[in-house]
Amino acid sequence: MKKKIEIIRSGISLVDNAWGGFYRGGTYLLIGPRKSGKTLLALQYALECANQKEVCLFFTSMRPKDLMIHASSIDFDLQYYMNQNLIIVVRVAPPSDLYGVGNPDDFLVEYLNDIVTVVEQYQPNKIVFDELTPFIGFNNINLLQDVFVHTTESIEESGITSLFVLGEPATSLANSIVNALTTYSTGIIFLQKKESEPNVFHGGLMTITPNIGHAEGQIESNYYIEPYKGIMVDYKQRKISASPEKTFSPKKDLKYKSLAEIDLPKENYSISNIYSLNDFKLILNNQIALYKSTGQVFSVVSCRLDPLAEQNGLLTLNQLQNAIRLSTDKKDKICVLNNKVIVLVVREDQKGFNSLLSKIKTNLPGNDPNFLSNVIQYISVYAAKIDENVVTAEDIFQQISSDEIPEKNILGFN
Repeated sequence: MKKKIEIIRSGISLVDNAWGGFYRGGTYLLIGPRKSGKTLLALQYALECANQKEVCLFFTSMRPKDLMIHASSIDFDLQYYMNQNLIIVVRVAPPSDLYGVGNPDDFLVEYLNDIVTVVEQYQPNKIVFDELTPFIGFNNINLLQDVFVHTTESIEESGITSLFVLGEPATSLANSIVNALTTYSTGIIFLQKKESEPNVFHGGLMTITPNIGHAEGQIESNYYIEPYKGIMVDYKQRKISASPEKTFSPKKDLKYKSLAEIDLPKENYSISNIYSLNDFKLILNNQIALYKSTGQVFSVVSCRLDPLAEQNGLLTLNQLQNAIRLSTDKKDKICVLNNKVIVLVVREDQKGFNSLLSKIKTNLPGNDPNFLSNVIQYISVYAAKIDENVVTAEDIFQQISSDEIPEKNILGFN
């Protein structure tokens, strides 16, 4: 049986309109000079990932606050998606004073290896590294190639699509370094600024060059920034015959809608129903008091993830937490404790409970039947018993934390 190579939207309009998107599991380089719009394009890529309900791991040397301000210029509420765990920002400090290190190349190797370690920890669907330039100043180009290939292949094996951002090379050595990386990439996006205004970003020429696949070939287009929309191009799509699922309409697709706009009411943009342990216990105590005084019922559901799920690369706790968040009502409260995601459901009926379980299964990353059948055996659900014997939140947490939960209280997915 032939396995189809999937093409996914990138959020970069020239790529999506000309190539149809990126290959899932591909490695792409975004190269350009300072103030050419590289970070804005990287943010658009991350936003498209979040819009598809996938997780993007965003490496940056910028302060999170500065990155949020940058994102706001294209109407991208980065904080909202961070709260939903759809975008995970990891701040990385560029290596400093390499001259004081015995062998700078060995020092840089450790930096690149750390990328794989962090990716394995979070298991995202896509990653951005903005920018990689300070980490690839190798003296030994062959060593750089070996380490880069190891890094990218480790990431690609998990089906993760990568976008590495690089500065435009200014010396012959820097050019050799960039050439070494482009050899092992799936495709390259190159930005060339307008020469008349070197220190201001207004646009320029964008060129996309395939290295593997993308039979449409090298394509270029003028690009510009449209405030509160992002980087746009004046590329006109060629008329080709294509199946409906591969046809993209520039007029329709240039204006993206966020996941929030589609599924959630506007007033929820800055609200998260994920709480710290102490805040969650405080809310739970209030709910117990309400139950004691009015008889208003509620339930507490604990979803436990077997550590083997992460060890086998099937599902992380963050991914399970995100699936549960997407499945709950805005009034429900969520807390994470060790390997459990705990939900305070402010209603009590079996139909609603079954609906929650069904939604969690639907919102797990990936809808392949084989994946679901493998992953759900590592997830178990326990409904804590709420009655007159429950006095405080600690009584409920004692039930949840017990390793000897009666089998009848374990509810698996069917």
